[in-house]
Amino acid sequence: MTNRDRVSVERVVPASADQIFDLLVDPARHLDIDGSGTVQRARSGGRRLRLGDSFGMDMKLGAKYSTRNEVVELVENERIAWRTLAPFPLTLLFTGRTWRYELEPVEGGTLVRETWDISTEAWPGRQAVRGMAGQTKRNMERTLARIEELVTA
Repeated sequence: MTNRDRVSVERVVPASADQIFDLLVDPARHLDIDGSGTVQRARSGGRRLRLGDSFGMDMKLGAKYSTRNEVVELVENERIAWRTLAPFPLTLLFTGRTWRYELEPVEGGTLVRETWDISTEAWPGRQAVRGMAGQTKRNMERTLARIEELVTA
């Protein structure tokens, strides 16, 4: 699904929802699943995220930068979403996009849906961020493939 502010990709992964969820709720594993190549390391990995938790990531897209992420949705083995927040002064322009993973048991495994939602992005930068939708969709497809590789290895 793609619309003006949301892009989603789906993949049936031949694994249980709890196996997949375990990857998603551990920030240290985000480097392993990242299909964009931008995640460099988790600054607060090795723990299981809960609703309301914050976790940091060191990133690189051309230049190095860091993000703070807040868990805004969490239903065990069904859904997790976090909002990515940029450091000041970028908070005034580019901050607030939401990354959501939804897991649904289906025949043959789990339907995994990843959604990039910029309806929560700061207004001034939202238009520029929209231009990243095509590349983001390709990166998300690679992320779901990596998740499958990890849970079926």
